[in-house]
Amino acid sequence: MKKLLISSIICCMTLSLFGQGVSHSQILFLAKTYHNFMFRNEPTKDVMVELRGISDPALVSSADFIAQTITSKNKILTTPYLKRPDNQTLKQLYIIRAVNLNLSEKEPLDNDHLIDSLQNAEIPIYELVDNYYGLLFTAVGNKNQPFNLSKVNFKMNEYDLKDDTEKAIFFFNCMSLCGINIWGFINIAKPMNTKKAYEYIKKFPKFNGRPYYEYQDFYFKDFEMEIVKSNGVESYKSYYLNKYYETLLYHLLCLNVEGASQKEIDDLMLGSILKERSLYPYTKYKETLEGLFNEVKK
Repeated sequence: MKKLLISSIICCMTLSLFGQGVSHSQILFLAKTYHNFMFRNEPTKDVMVELRGISDPALVSSADFIAQTITSKNKILTTPYLKRPDNQTLKQLYIIRAVNLNLSEKEPLDNDHLIDSLQNAEIPIYELVDNYYGLLFTAVGNKNQPFNLSKVNFKMNEYDLKDDTEKAIFFFNCMSLCGINIWGFINIAKPMNTKKAYEYIKKFPKFNGRPYYEYQDFYFKDFEMEIVKSNGVESYKSYYLNKYYETLLYHLLCLNVEGASQKEIDDLMLGSILKERSLYPYTKYKETLEGLFNEVKK
């Protein structure tokens, strides 16, 4: 009991020191700046000067990152930004995004109270990493137009990611962006526009020098977090693997409809997790996938 009490005191002291001295006004400025310019609007020179003038040492890296996310002429897909930041920067960016979301609420919380509560909260590291790469790839989708990652090769061992879980978080956030770019052509266009979807698929990036679909390091221990507010807390692997399987199935559909070679079809089916039955429990497409390979066996 004594050891437990001492551990709790040390933990509280660490969390207190973590948030100590960080300027609420500068966090709020960063959140409002992100909120105002994250989509189509481009920041003025005065805004950029103010961003570069952030003086709090704990926020300098965050300010630099926010500057990249709000400008179309950015370097966000270069190694310095693809690298996992230190834990303090991850935490500050989590708070900045939370304040940004709070600004859109019908009845927003007091921002100072929100900042204080999050600075003193112990947020799981995987949530912080997911938040970072969510911000990064959202910026790519919003600012780096037109979408084209065909010349991008993500070298997963060069980004200071700590384990397979963090690498998968990076991958899933990237592929979520890629999936969004083809979803409408399959589900909204009348008739379905597989030709256009396939053109976008050809613009997907490589990972470790190989086609995106060959990445298969998804055997990490599952965890839960709130990914979509309306869903509440849910399985991370179920949410993202389901979305990723959907993208793979759309890719397969495009290959079949657009007359791809049998080799291209086989490469996708046998070189991706489409064949990995151990991952099927994480997706609502389980029956579709099983039927797909049962049909092949026939």
